[in-house]
Amino acid sequence: MSRVVVTGRIPEAAVEKLRAEHEVDAWQGPESIGREELLRRVAGAHAVVSLLTERIDSELLDAAGPQLKVVANVAVGYDNIDVAACTERGIVATNTPGVLTDATADIALGLILMATRRLGEGERLVRSGRPWTWGMFFLLGSSLRGKTLGIVGMGGIGQATARRARAFGMEIIYQSRSEIDPGIAAELGARRVDLDELLSVSDIVSVHCPYGPATHHLIGAEQLAIMKDSAYLINTARGPIVDEAALASALGDGQIAGAGLDVYENEPRVHPGLLELENVALVPHLGSATVETRTAMAMLAADNTLAVLSDQRPPAPIN
Repeated sequence: MSRVVVTGRIPEAAVEKLRAEHEVDAWQGPESIGREELLRRVAGAHAVVSLLTERIDSELLDAAGPQLKVVANVAVGYDNIDVAACTERGIVATNTPGVLTDATADIALGLILMATRRLGEGERLVRSGRPWTWGMFFLLGSSLRGKTLGIVGMGGIGQATARRARAFGMEIIYQSRSEIDPGIAAELGARRVDLDELLSVSDIVSVHCPYGPATHHLIGAEQLAIMKDSAYLINTARGPIVDEAALASALGDGQIAGAGLDVYENEPRVHPGLLELENVALVPHLGSATVETRTAMAMLAADNTLAVLSDQRPPAPIN
C-alpha cells in the first residue's frame, strides 16, 4: 500500500475512497495545517492531496522524498504548485477542472447582481437598525438588460458566466488567448476583442483567466482608467490578477461605479481601503462552496491520485 497525505479537510467520501486502497494520513485540524507540520507529515508520502492554501514547492517535494509520484490539487487553479519542480522530479501534478464551473459562474452572476443592484449596501442598512423609507431614488442601481459584459478569460467558467448573463439580456464580448469554438461563440453571440477595447466598452468586466506571471496585476491603475465611470469589475478567478490598491483608489474616486470580489490579493487579508467602501461587494472565496461541488472536487482529486498510483493516466493532469 502507498502512503497518501491529505493536507486539509476534504469530504469524507473522498478520504474513504483513497483509504480503500492505500494508507491515508488526512489532516483533521479546524484550521489550515502549519508549514512545519506539513513538511513533517509528507516525509515518505507517495501521494499528496493538496488544498490551494498549501504551497507545494521544491522544499516540500524534497521533504517528501524521491518516492513521491503525484500531487493532486483539490482546485482548478494551481498557482500554489510549482509545476516545473514537480515535472523536474517526475512527479505528476493534477487539478479538478470542470466540476466547479457552474458553482463559480453562479457566484460571478451573484456578485454582478450584488454590485449593480447595491444588495450589500441594502442588507447592511437593514441589519444596522438605521431608519429607512422607500422612495423613488432610494438605493438606485443599474439594470443588466442591454448592457455589455466583458469576460476576461473565456474558458469553461467564463462561458458558463456568459450563458447566465445572456438570460439577463446582456451582450457578450471577451478577451482570451485564442478564439472559442465558433458554435459556442454563435450560441452566446460573443465577439472576441483585445483587452483595452473590452475595458473601454464593457458595462461589467468579469475576470476568469488563470493566474500566473503573465496575468499578475493584469487589471491595474492603467486598465481601470480605461473603464467607464459607470462600469463594474467582478473577480472570481484569483486575487493577484487585480491590483487591489489601484482598485480601492478607483472605487473611492468614482473612477468606476463598483466591484464584486470573491478572491483577494493577499487572501485572507483584504486591502483596508476596500473595507471602507460601500460600492464593493466582498465575499470570502465562495466560488466552489456548495456541498455538491466540493464533494465532486475531492472525488476527482482522489481519482487522479489513484490513477497515478496505479501507473495509469489521471483524468486531469497538469503536466
